[in-house]
Amino acid sequence: MSENNIESQSSEREKTIVRTSIVGIVTNLFLVGFKAFVGILSNSIAVILDAVNNLSDALSSIVTIIGAKLGAKQPNKKHPLGYGRIEYLSSMIVAALVLYAGITSLVESVKKIITPEAADYGAVSIIIISVAIVVKLVLGIYVKKQGKKVNSGALAASGSDALFDAVLSSSVLASAVVFMIWGVSLEAYVGAVIAAFIIKAGIEMMIETLNDIIGRREDAETTKELKQIICEEEGVLGAYDVTIFNYGPDRNYGSVHVELPDTMSVDEVDRITRRIQTNVFHKTGIILTGIGVYSYNTADDEAARIRNAVQKAVMSHDWALQMHGFYADIEKKTIRFDAVISFDIDKKEALKTLYNEIGGLYPDYELMIVPDVDIAD
Repeated sequence: MSENNIESQSSEREKTIVRTSIVGIVTNLFLVGFKAFVGILSNSIAVILDAVNNLSDALSSIVTIIGAKLGAKQPNKKHPLGYGRIEYLSSMIVAALVLYAGITSLVESVKKIITPEAADYGAVSIIIISVAIVVKLVLGIYVKKQGKKVNSGALAASGSDALFDAVLSSSVLASAVVFMIWGVSLEAYVGAVIAAFIIKAGIEMMIETLNDIIGRREDAETTKELKQIICEEEGVLGAYDVTIFNYGPDRNYGSVHVELPDTMSVDEVDRITRRIQTNVFHKTGIILTGIGVYSYNTADDEAARIRNAVQKAVMSHDWALQMHGFYADIEKKTIRFDAVISFDIDKKEALKTLYNEIGGLYPDYELMIVPDVDIAD
């Protein structure tokens, strides 16, 4: 059921990315031609570098298409969770292209600052640059909107880059107007500024993609929504230890622990966990591949008193973010629970402290404390 839905969404997403990227390629190639013509005709390094920037945008769109095509390949025996992460590699290549364009542009601008050459603008040049600004604005808004719609980092980055290009082209236009009115040439300096901003954009894109590849903290809203969906299920007392594994844009797998009453049968637990998996997928697109279960004491007043005392002791520490999965077996004299520990303290030190304190409160009980990492809000 879920795999068919994923394949359908993936196919539609791929088509949108390819279609949007083709629009970007065609538009940028036209702009490259116009700006290169104006730049050569007017001997303007700033306009020529602007054309180079548009050429890198066209190349970026081609890489985005290739990444989308490869990332949409169906899972197989070698890669059972699909090829979605290839898109992150394509985003990295796009960032590298942008960075390279910025560095080469900066080199050329510095050369022009050292050995300046006067530009020569005409009315036609001004008109073409103005039209290019408008085109870039429209293209940027369109591409960025489509990128957010299909959750494509490369596409969204291309859209933002296009909007930024419109701002840079505006600076080129401003320098041309200044030269025509006052005869002051700002060409090389504007080119250097453009190059610096291109380099900055490339570095930011690279860092953003690296975060996706390394793995980042899941969005707090997503985690909160997932927990709410799970806790709406009758019988579920709490949802904890949410972990989401990303295998490419819109391809997320996850695991969670749910707290259930100790009176439930295995059959009841099975039916609840299956309903949870279905509801979570339909509402969030996340496939829960594993649902663990914590047992909750329901008919023992002594266990409830122990729970309250233990929770008070655990949460008295600033580095203890949460306690869950508590269960006390009065007959067998065992206590078990999980404690979410902050990154601000060494896990071993925190665990030693908890064992000493809880062990001091209940010396006759065998303790099992599982330290959880603060991976989700």
